[in-house]
This record gives sequence, C-alpha cells and structure tokens, in this order.
Amino acid sequence: MAEDGFTSLKGHFLLAMPGLPDPNFAQTVTCMCEHNDSGALGFIVNKIHPLLTGRELFEDLNIEFDARVDNLNVYLGGPVQPSGVFVIHGEPFDWEESMNINPWLSLSNSRDILEAIAVGKGPEQFLIMLGCAGWGPYQLDNELSDNAWLTCPISKEIIFSVDTETKWEKAMMLIGSETS
Repeated sequence: MAEDGFTSLKGHFLLAMPGLPDPNFAQTVTCMCEHNDSGALGFIVNKIHPLLTGRELFEDLNIEFDARVDNLNVYLGGPVQPSGVFVIHGEPFDWEESMNINPWLSLSNSRDILEAIAVGKGPEQFLIMLGCAGWGPYQLDNELSDNAWLTCPISKEIIFSVDTETKWEKAMMLIGSETS
C-alpha cells in the first residue's frame, strides 16, 4: 500500500472532522472506493436524498419495478456527477459494470443491477447513490494533511445495518480500534 509515502484509502471511511466548512460533507461518512495517484473516488453513505424515492428513481429511468421500492432510500453520494446512479453492494458481484472495493463490497453502475434491485432480485445488501465524491491527484492527500478528515477501515455493519442518522457517530467510534 505505501509507496513513496503514499497510502491508499481504498476500503476505508473518510469521516468529516467536526466543523468541516463544506456543507456537502458536514458530518459525513464516505466509503472510499478508489484512491491512487490519479485521484480518489468515494460515496457518502449517510445522507438520504430528501426528495427522491426508489419509486421515483425507477420511474425516471424507465425501469420496471414492484411495490418493494416504495420504501427504498436513495442516497446523496456526493456533489460530483449528481445525476449519476451508483450502487454500493454486497454479493453477488457479477454485474456488467462492477469494481471490487474489498472481498465483501463492490461498486456498480450498470442498468442490470438497478433492474434486478427494482424487482427484488438484486443483492441483499445495497445502497443506491446519486452522485459521488471525487478528488483530483493528491487533492485528498492535501485535505488529509490539513486535518479535514479522519479515517478508519470500512465496516459492513455501518454501511448496511446502522441507522443513517447514527452512522457518523458509530464510525467515529471505530477510529483507533482494531476491528473493521
């Protein structure tokens, strides 16, 4: 991981420091999906879209769905590509466009996974995101040097099982612990 002083944060949470001035990231938990010398990509996992439901998303995308999507949350994954639809999910990992984050988590953004989720045939664990968080080369590294973020290994429980309102607090409790 460390090469010339660089340590990838792929597979880690970025936790916004209290008082981070950017309103897009205030008290956010961001799941880092990629981090290398070309930049970084992550998704906020604790901000539910205030206006968009699963039903409306699938209607907008002209995807057939059933009633189970009525209570499906859509998350604000970040301010970059705000109309892009992404899915962070557990198994299975055989969708058309998937990128492994770690052995139990992948990122997909293909229509086949959305069609499967819409009728209850997708992954058991997933979050649908609109937009993402992106950083240019070494931009995130500079923000880390400026103490804008704390980091810790990602947690399946926090991503998929913890109430959205308490994810930041629960993730903060992971800092310094040896569990992930």
